[in-house]
Amino acid sequence: MVWLKFAACLAIILFSGTKLAHYGDAIAEKSGLGRIWVGLILLSAVTSMPELVTGVSAAALVELPDLAVGNLLGSCLFNLMILAIMDIISRGSPILSRASSRQTMSAVFGIVLAATVAGSIGVSDRFAGPNLGWVNIPGILPLIIYCIAIWWSTRAERNRNSQPAAPEDYRHEAVSTKTVYLRFALAAAAVIAAGIWLSLVGDELAVTYGWHASFVGSLFLAITTSLPELVVSIAALRLGTVDMAVADILGSNMFNLALIAPVDIAYRPGPVLSSVLKANLVTALLTVGMSLIVISGLRAKKQRKTFAVISWQSVALIGLYIFGMRYIFVSGIGLG
Repeated sequence: MVWLKFAACLAIILFSGTKLAHYGDAIAEKSGLGRIWVGLILLSAVTSMPELVTGVSAAALVELPDLAVGNLLGSCLFNLMILAIMDIISRGSPILSRASSRQTMSAVFGIVLAATVAGSIGVSDRFAGPNLGWVNIPGILPLIIYCIAIWWSTRAERNRNSQPAAPEDYRHEAVSTKTVYLRFALAAAAVIAAGIWLSLVGDELAVTYGWHASFVGSLFLAITTSLPELVVSIAALRLGTVDMAVADILGSNMFNLALIAPVDIAYRPGPVLSSVLKANLVTALLTVGMSLIVISGLRAKKQRKTFAVISWQSVALIGLYIFGMRYIFVSGIGLG
C-alpha cells in the first residue's frame, strides 16, 4: 500500500510539475521579469516546500538537528547533480554553456550562503553567536542573505527586461494573464501538496523497511524531497527554457540554505548549527565546491561536450556528489 502512495505522489508531481513549468514560462512572458527570475524565485520556492516541512518537523517534533540540517545540505548536493542529469539528457552543447552568464550571481549567492552555514558550524564549538531568546542570530543570517539575493535579482532582472520582447518571444498570447496566474497557483498547490505527501510517504517507507535510522533512510529522504526540483527542471528543459531550468536549481539551493532560519527557530534546545555534527561542515563545503564548478560551466560557453554526451563539469558534479554520499555514510550525518 505504501508503494502505491509513493507512485501516486510521483504521478501527481510529474503531471503538476510539467504544468508548473509551462505556466511559469507564461508568467515570465506576461510579467516581463523573465525566465531567470521565475525559475530563481517562483519555481524554486514551490519546489522547496517539502524541504521546509521535513526540516522543521525534524527540528521541532523529534529534535534531530542533524536530520534537519543534513537533509537541507543533502538536497543542495542532489540539486546540483540534477544539472549533470540535465546535461546528459540534453543534446548539443553543455547545458550550463547554454544558460545565461547572468546566473553566475545566483551561484555566487549560493556560495555565500553555503559558506555562511559552513562557517557557523565550524566555529560553533568556540563561538555560537548572540541569541535573541532561543533564536541564534547566525542561524537566521542565511535568511537575511537570501532576502538580499532576491532583492538584487529582482532589481537586475527588472532592469534587464525593461525593453519589449521580440514578437517571436511571445508564446502564450492566447491565454489571459488572470488564467495563467490561476493555473500556475493550482499547479503550485498540487506540487507542494504532493511533495509534502511524498516526504511523509518516504519517511513511512523508511520506517517500514527499517531505514529510518540509517544512511539509506536519510539519503532516500533527501532525494524524495528534491524530486519536485528534478521534475520541474526537466520539464522546463523540454520546453526549451534552459535559463528557467538552471535558475530553478540555483534558486532552490539558495532557498534550502535560507531554511536554516526556520529550522533554527523550530529547534528549541539551542542553536541548531551548534548542535549538529562537525561532519556537516564538509557537506556545506562540498556545496561550495560544486557551485564553483557550476560557475565555471556558466562562464566557459563551450560548443561541445567533453565526453560526447557529458561535459567535464557534469562529471565533476557527479563525482563530488558520490564522494559526499560516501562521506555521509561514513560519518553518520542525518542519522536518527
